Amino acid sequence: MSMGQGYFISFEGLDGAGKTTQIELLEGWLERQGIAYVRTREPGGTPLGNEIRRLLFHQPELNVTPLAEAFLFQADRAQHFQTLVLPALAAGKVVISDRCFDSSIAYQGAAQGLGTDLIAQLSQIATQGHAPDLTIFLDLDPAQVHARTSASDGRREEQSRFDSASEQFHLRLRRAFLQLAQDAPQRIKIIDASQTPDRVHRTIIDLIKSRLI
Repeated sequence: MSMGQGYFISFEGLDGAGKTTQIELLEGWLERQGIAYVRTREPGGTPLGNEIRRLLFHQPELNVTPLAEAFLFQADRAQHFQTLVLPALAAGKVVISDRCFDSSIAYQGAAQGLGTDLIAQLSQIATQGHAPDLTIFLDLDPAQVHARTSASDGRREEQSRFDSASEQFHLRLRRAFLQLAQDAPQRIKIIDASQTPDRVHRTIIDLIKSRLI
């Protein structure tokens, strides 16, 4: 890749789908290929984002309303794109993000009922009209969410209040993500997250290696 031609990959999925594991495996592959990259996340890819993440995920006593929550996510995203994502892409780097605006559309727009069109419009403003080049949606049966997020395997950084949401909530999320993938099939690729981590990783590499090398 030449300077100014970075590549933006986002990972999406229900909680417990294995995003962290797959991002770590992808990091190792990029390092072996000698490809410069930046790993980040939403929310929390910037100092401001980390403060927003703390408010959203770890202070339930604030009782943040769905609309206020949506604006906080977009504030994080606006800061994230302006100060980290766009500069890294301009420098020709691969950007790997644990979640992007598809999560907001699914979580706040669909599952929490604010409307997917509204959240999509807000996201367009926050991202300055940019979108990932490739989005990996790790598809997980909602019935497996609680089992995976409660597992004490030492790999999960934290649990958020979304992890303990009802199975119906996660069913709505999955339907929203699948609809997004149907609407943007060239960008969003669905991978069965119930497979072994190694098999999921190989599938991801098959998707990206021709685009990066």
